[in-house]
Amino acid sequence: MTDHPLRERLDELNKRKEEARHAGPERAVQRQHDKGKMLARERIAYLLDPDSFHELDMLARSRAEGATDRPYTDGVITGWGTIDGRKVFLFAQDFTVFGGALGEVFAEKIHKVMDMALKVGAPMIGLNDGAGARIQEGVVSLDAYGGIFHRNVRSSGVIPQISVILGPCAGGAVYSPAMTDFIFMVREKSHMFITGPDVVKSVTGEEVTLEELGGAGSHASKSGVATFVADSEEQVLDDVKYLLSFLPQNNLEIAPPLASEDDPDRLCPELLEVIPIASNLPYDMKKIIGSVVDDGEFFEYFPSWGRNIACGFARIDGRSVGVVGNQPMVLAGVLDIEASEKAARFVRTCDAFNIALLTFVDVPGFLPGVDQEYGGIIRHGAKLLYAYCEATVPRIQVIVRKAYGGAYVVMDSKSVGSDLSFAWPSAELAVMGPQGAVEIINRREINEAADPVARKAELVEEYTERFANPYIAAERGYVDDVIDPSETRRKVVAGFRLLASKREELPRRKHGNMPL
Repeated sequence: MTDHPLRERLDELNKRKEEARHAGPERAVQRQHDKGKMLARERIAYLLDPDSFHELDMLARSRAEGATDRPYTDGVITGWGTIDGRKVFLFAQDFTVFGGALGEVFAEKIHKVMDMALKVGAPMIGLNDGAGARIQEGVVSLDAYGGIFHRNVRSSGVIPQISVILGPCAGGAVYSPAMTDFIFMVREKSHMFITGPDVVKSVTGEEVTLEELGGAGSHASKSGVATFVADSEEQVLDDVKYLLSFLPQNNLEIAPPLASEDDPDRLCPELLEVIPIASNLPYDMKKIIGSVVDDGEFFEYFPSWGRNIACGFARIDGRSVGVVGNQPMVLAGVLDIEASEKAARFVRTCDAFNIALLTFVDVPGFLPGVDQEYGGIIRHGAKLLYAYCEATVPRIQVIVRKAYGGAYVVMDSKSVGSDLSFAWPSAELAVMGPQGAVEIINRREINEAADPVARKAELVEEYTERFANPYIAAERGYVDDVIDPSETRRKVVAGFRLLASKREELPRRKHGNMPL
């Protein structure tokens, strides 16, 4: 009995698929490993649950005119799988095939998987490790980039989009990650820039290394491009999995709750000792956050940029929350351009994906200075104000210490739509700090006093006693309750339970005009 003809065809299929699994030449594979980098398929295997990956377009290959080398996959691996049992879509650029450069077929594969992620309503993860546009394919590859950018924007705020930079990402290629929700980078291995060091030198005369110009350290601390940075690819991919645990599948769902053994009724007596006796002394806001949230777990967002404000994901009562808090350890916790932008982006991300917001306030004001004014602190501060005003998720504000001037209003005050506002007895709600206020209100009186220094000290003390407390605000309902700091967790848990069924609709419109 002869073999069934389908068996021969099956052999042919298996042969082609085996070629696709080893599309890059051996020397390119070795070079990737020598650099301490994983191959695209190794990355997918590490990131996804075992045996959950379903590949798409495995046998796609270039159809560019005159192309003699036409390996399967065309330099990018696409498909879907699961992480912790939850569906995700992804693409992984393969540096061993054409240096991971994007051509027509490569881009069509990414377009297809992005369209599927949006239709199905599941996160889209891009593992980027490529040399940009495929020069040989000319304007075709540039047009193909446009298709990716267009899809990034259509998916924005609908499904979580995560970019993981695991090698070079240059020129137009940087704009797709820039429009996604989160960017991960690896120290010493990832680089992002519009123009490389050689072009920078030839145009501006500035000498700069690849790492200084576009490395993870620069983008995490100076440019505000890299949201999360780690020391190895494995650690970065672990962080991606951890981040996904805080996020829903799409904008119509909520993040999956996790059972926690941390008692929702737990008191936090340690909070009575956190704030220094003198109100001009710093302390670490992250100690307060860690004390209140479940199990002290706080996954910080942009930890090295805009450090005068702390933002990140945590859980309260097992549910995902976004936490924002002024950080008195850095610039006394003032709001400046970077902090405003960072927090605005974070608040909008949480609002887009139904993640409740908890805001801890200790803000002496906006940072004064010519650089800040010329840099547009008015415009940037307005971004944070806009983000809070627009947010419809449950919002709780806790005023810990200073809450001065416009910065207090911007930090999710009752007047801009916070659902519940609590204040500690240490809270100081006023137009400005005692020293500055007295100098303005009582200038003549101080100048005419026999002992101006002593008179000013008296007036500062009077002002402090009268205004540097939460009780006038409580009398008027600007705060809902003045609470014992040790009861903060208990109050916040009760507040979020109350607000779980909150429904708020924004007026119908195409979109607002945010002060960008």
